[in-house]
Order: sequence, then C-alpha cells, then structure tokens
Amino acid sequence: MDIFKDKRVVLTLDAGGTNFVFGAIKGGKEIVNPLTLPSNANNLDRCLASIIDGFDTIKIKLSETPVAISFAFPGPADYNKGIIGDLANLPSFRGGIALAQMLQEKFDIPVFIQNDGDLYAYGEAIGGVLPDINAKLKLSGSQKEYKNLIGLTLGTGFGAGIVHNGILISGDNSIPTEIWNIANSISPWQNAEDGVSTRAIVNSYFEKAGLPKEDLMPRDIYLIAMGEKDGNAEAAKESFYQFGLHLGDAIATMIMLFDGIVVIGGGLTGAKELYMPAAMEVLKGTFKNNQKRLLHNVFSLDDETGEHLFYKTNERTIKVPFSETTVVYDPVPKTAVATTKIGASNAIALGAYAYALSQLNN
Repeated sequence: MDIFKDKRVVLTLDAGGTNFVFGAIKGGKEIVNPLTLPSNANNLDRCLASIIDGFDTIKIKLSETPVAISFAFPGPADYNKGIIGDLANLPSFRGGIALAQMLQEKFDIPVFIQNDGDLYAYGEAIGGVLPDINAKLKLSGSQKEYKNLIGLTLGTGFGAGIVHNGILISGDNSIPTEIWNIANSISPWQNAEDGVSTRAIVNSYFEKAGLPKEDLMPRDIYLIAMGEKDGNAEAAKESFYQFGLHLGDAIATMIMLFDGIVVIGGGLTGAKELYMPAAMEVLKGTFKNNQKRLLHNVFSLDDETGEHLFYKTNERTIKVPFSETTVVYDPVPKTAVATTKIGASNAIALGAYAYALSQLNN
C-alpha cells in the first residue's frame, strides 16, 4: 500500500488533555491548516461538542468528500469497537464512551480509533524509518528487506506498537503492546515505565543529587547535564544514563520476542545523546552467565559508525547441493535502533491515515 499515491481524504485528530487539533490528510500529506479547539477535558458534553465541531469545520474547508475519520487516543479503550474507557488526561471519559459510533452516526462515514503508540509504529512502518532503511539497502545492492518494526514513544509514559509485514498488530483486547508494564530487570521491583518516563528522570536526579524535590522538568535536567543551567551536572547525566539502561532493557525484551527494527519517538528524543549510549550498552551486553543479551548484531543508526556497519553487507553466494544453481545467503542477523526522522506527531498522523485506508481496503 502506497499511501503517498492514494487520492482519498481522511479526517484526523490529535487528541490531548488540553487541546484537540483537527486536520485532513490526502496522499500522506496534510491538506488544510490544522484547527485547534479546547478539549474541555472535565465536561463530557462540551468535550464531545468540541470533537464534532472540529471535524465539521475541517470538512467544510474540503473540496472533496472524506472517506473516513481516523485518529489516536491514549490509554484504555476497546479500539475494535471504538469505545473509549477511563482516560487520565480526559477525566470526563468515564465508564466507556462509544465515540466511534457517535461520530459515524453524525458524519455517515467509517470511524477508526487506535492507540497512539500503535499508530506511531504504523506511520513509521509505512512512511518513516522502515521504507527509508529498505531503500538504502536496495541502493547498496543488498537483497535484505526488513518487514517488522517496533515503535517506541518516550514521554510522560512509555508506549509502543508493533507492525508485521505491513499489518498493525491490534490484539484480541486492544492491548497488544503494553510495553510500559513489562518486567524490568534493571529494577525488578517496578515495571518498565517506572524507569522509562519523564518522572523516572526527575526522580532519579533529585535522589542522586541529594536535593529536595522542586518543580523541574526533564528539559531542565538535560540543560543541567549539558552545563547550560545551574545544578548538579553529574547527577543529571547519571539520571539519563539510568534511563538509558532501563530503555535498553525494554528494547532487548521486545527484539528477542519480535525480531524487528526499533524506532524511537516522543518528547525525550532530543536528549538521545545522554541516554542512547547506555541503551546500546545493555543491547550489546551479556547476562551473568556470559550469554549475549541479543542473538542479533544490533546497531544504532544515530551513530555514524553504527550506521555504516549496519548497511555493510555480509551476503555471500552459496551453491545449492547437487545443483549448479546458487543462492545469496547472509549469515549475520542484524537489527537496528533509530530515532525518528519524521517526528512522532507526523508519524501518528500518517499511521491514522494508513490505518483507515487499510481497513477500507479490507
């Protein structure tokens, strides 16, 4: 499916606790100026009215009739039925709200809702890191093609999605990739998100600096680590290092279960130089019995040397037994970890568009 050649129009929404941002996509590109409306998170009637008004306003701006509505929501939901459950950042959604059905009746077009981490992964698989990697491999003359992707989002929480051969894995209960609650071997008394989140960085900084907690954000701690803001630079660097160890631990588990390219997006990616070395340390490390953590050779595509080694081919030609024919064989299993180039918001929008088209095609 080439979403960039598709002429169908899909209405989209970026749903946040403070604002809703509405748009429309055609051929993988935004075709109207985004519209921002307050979410009215604590008042259900006003919240739902904002959603309807937003899509109505965008639809009026279009010269073509949209074929679907598709967007992401964070948190618990029965996405297959379009029912949104209790959301922390939208308190008025309590007890289950049949949002897709409401919008479908109002606009008389199909409505698709998915988890934001899942749509992020789908967007990267369709129009982000995965096609970029495969295009570079083809250009280098390699016959290798990657079809599996693990998308991770780093921010207030720790989200993920999985795509296999162009298909978004959705799960029987709409909770297919809840990476935030997987086991944590770095700090076994807590789940993965307690080590891979904004609060993990903040809590770690104050603990290691021996300071009482104050109102600091990870951005502040990043600036302290870089020497651009007053504070305990060593404690700041260590907080990001610990974050990286926990991230590497979670990535290692995902790779061994799924065997795909890993792409990372979200608000914390701007500090990647402080945490990715620690993450790669775990990925390239061993257990106490000297068993390698990964069976793969893993490379960081954010690193020039790592990128070069990843794209360097190990392919060789071998003969078929009792035959004069030959086949190309690559004996080295490789995977890569990359930071998004298209941005998490753009990837989520692409994922929402691609997901709607895939469902309509089926």
